[in-house]
Amino acid sequence: MATVSQPPQTPPSQPPPPPGTTVPQTSPQLVPSRQPLPLSASQEGQVREIYHKRVRNKCAEEVRQFAACATNRTFTAPFYCRPERRQMNACMLQYANQAEQDAAREEWFATRDLRRKEREAKEEKRKEQEKFHREWWGLDENGKRIEKKDPK
Repeated sequence: MATVSQPPQTPPSQPPPPPGTTVPQTSPQLVPSRQPLPLSASQEGQVREIYHKRVRNKCAEEVRQFAACATNRTFTAPFYCRPERRQMNACMLQYANQAEQDAAREEWFATRDLRRKEREAKEEKRKEQEKFHREWWGLDENGKRIEKKDPK
């Protein structure tokens, strides 16, 4: 086996090499993606639901104050409850940022296995109920009634 020696890399503090000389090209460091998989539209919707829920939870007191003010008011609520609405919107805008969206996406990825287990349990329960239904009504796999012959 022959070993290939690589020319030394020039540190960034040194001046550029003279013209006509070649400098080895280094590839940029690859940073792992915070979003490893592209999500479908329905999955993105689930992430948005988590995001909105997190923002509403952080501004729960402001939302509660606005809701209390708007109770039993119809078209006068926007005028009468303007300070509460502005306070609620300011709070939500404070937390409506990219960091919160990233946190919601990470939470979605963290709970992915839990959702898969829930889907599997639901499917298993559905199959058990379908089996019971067939046995109760005397149906075959195609849903046709099984004729029982009476021995005489």
